Amino acid sequence: MYSIVSTAIIHGIQSVPISVEADVSDGMPVFEMVGFLASEVQEAKERVRTALKNCGYALTPKHITINFTPANIRKSGSGFDLPVAVAVLTAFGYVRQELVGEYFVTGEVGLNGKVQPVNGVLPMVAEAKERGMRKCMVPWENASEAALVADMQVFAVKDLAEAVTFLNGKGEYYNEPYNIEEIQAGKALDFADVYGQILVKRACETAVSGMHNLLLMGSPGAGKTMIAERIPEILPPLNAEERMELSKIYSVCGLLEHKRGLMQKRPFRAPHHTITPQGLAGGGALPKPGEISLAHKGILFLDELTEFQNDTLEILRQPMEDKKICIARLNASYEYPADFMLVAAMNPCKCGYYPDMQRCTCTSAAINRYLRKISRPLLDRIDICVEVPPIGFKDLYNTGKSERSEEIRKRVIRTQEIQKMRYCGEEFCFNSHIPSSKIFEYCKLDKKQETYMERMYNKLNLTARTYHKILRVARTLADMEESEQIKMRHLNEAICYRNIDKKFWEV
Repeated sequence: MYSIVSTAIIHGIQSVPISVEADVSDGMPVFEMVGFLASEVQEAKERVRTALKNCGYALTPKHITINFTPANIRKSGSGFDLPVAVAVLTAFGYVRQELVGEYFVTGEVGLNGKVQPVNGVLPMVAEAKERGMRKCMVPWENASEAALVADMQVFAVKDLAEAVTFLNGKGEYYNEPYNIEEIQAGKALDFADVYGQILVKRACETAVSGMHNLLLMGSPGAGKTMIAERIPEILPPLNAEERMELSKIYSVCGLLEHKRGLMQKRPFRAPHHTITPQGLAGGGALPKPGEISLAHKGILFLDELTEFQNDTLEILRQPMEDKKICIARLNASYEYPADFMLVAAMNPCKCGYYPDMQRCTCTSAAINRYLRKISRPLLDRIDICVEVPPIGFKDLYNTGKSERSEEIRKRVIRTQEIQKMRYCGEEFCFNSHIPSSKIFEYCKLDKKQETYMERMYNKLNLTARTYHKILRVARTLADMEESEQIKMRHLNEAICYRNIDKKFWEV
């Protein structure tokens, strides 16, 4: 007897539909599986055979053939256990094929027949819905995740016996709502807690308004980390499309919390400086997104930037430009989204006090070696570089005049709306994403400004990339004032955000 079950695998963060076919016939008793399978999928036949026996499903000695289609895609992961078990049970007549055909099925099965959770359920169920399916069978622990897909009946199972019950038309589908107010509850960090640092706050607002990459540089205790941790609070809320896309990434990594719904807040990822290139970019034997993809639509914060390995930092160069990361493997190439805003923090030298020569204990050679850990190509990809000065004594007692994050966020939202309206017909939304081919179309200068910028270009020894960065930042500064025309003050402020190059890297 023949049966077929619909399931899927994850490729990047996308779901690829897979069909599991089972055929039971007379002949030599054997259980074989074919279809370009990884070792963990090949092992499923032993898990499934033992699980069926322990659950009381007697399989008469038959020739059992399991085929996975399409055959040109390598099948990996443990989510095929439940589809294989369902296909075998259907082929033996425990379940009717016409009922099984309505379901998308995924899950891992233990030797005792218990169904275990798997990663990537959200994108798999979402793709199944796009194919016209309206029922899915998933492990109980993945039920709330699958229920995030609208108009999909979720049947959550704990063991094989429960799966057979559901497939025979008995039992009720999963329907447990989540409380979004409860998810969003919790104390948020506020810029009002940051004393002084008016210029640094201005730089942060500018960076977020245009989604520009930001470098904070200053002595220990100046508040670099404290400021960076508050930047997510002035980011606009996620829209529905961004919530779903971000939730798919976290689902693939197994980081989507049970019964917590879609991601509601923009991510803030702060990996330790000992992270490996693979941990940052993603990959592995079974490829998964790395930190740069987990920071998608949010903040990637690299504290103590110079302490990161050089090859780890250089990985950032391509995704910072392309907003995605491609990982090549022997059998396939995987693509993960990586549209993040980089916020980095570092000391100006090993001791941290340069250029205060009264406190700095580093030699000139030591300072140069320290700063050269940040390559010129990487530095060119950072739009705004700002010094974070030590907090003055008077600022410590001036606690009533700091602006709250909510007030800054309102201005950021208004500025970003201006950009989205301007670029409504383009493939990009923010000033930082303006391609070089259109930089002079959207960042127009008059003759006087062009002459001035030519002088600054030669005086500061700017690269073409850095010059374009300055124009993009100036465009954002103009948008913050709701000015269609870039003014000279906007250019000057944008140039000031590159003066740190001249001061520390002697560009």
